[in-house]
Amino acid sequence: MSTNGTTPAQTSAQTPAAQTPEEIEADIARQREELAATVGQLQAKLDVKARAQDKAAELKDRATTSTGSPRPELVGGAVAVLAVVALLVWRRRTH
Repeated sequence: MSTNGTTPAQTSAQTPAAQTPEEIEADIARQREELAATVGQLQAKLDVKARAQDKAAELKDRATTSTGSPRPELVGGAVAVLAVVALLVWRRRTH
């Protein structure tokens, strides 16, 4: 409460007695829309399965070309990693 006995919400908006029924209904509708948007955002944030699926789709899009084939630079990188692993395994077995 402020020093004049009102809450911050009352000082920034009209007091309920000064509002018409139409203004009150409009305010309720606006608050309902804000609440629905907030609930929707929370649902999206808490839906782990959907977020994981979205991330997987994003990574797949980044890793493939528009035709759906793997990006050449990623294929080259994978081949290089496999060659290094094969070399390390071979050296370990021979020494």
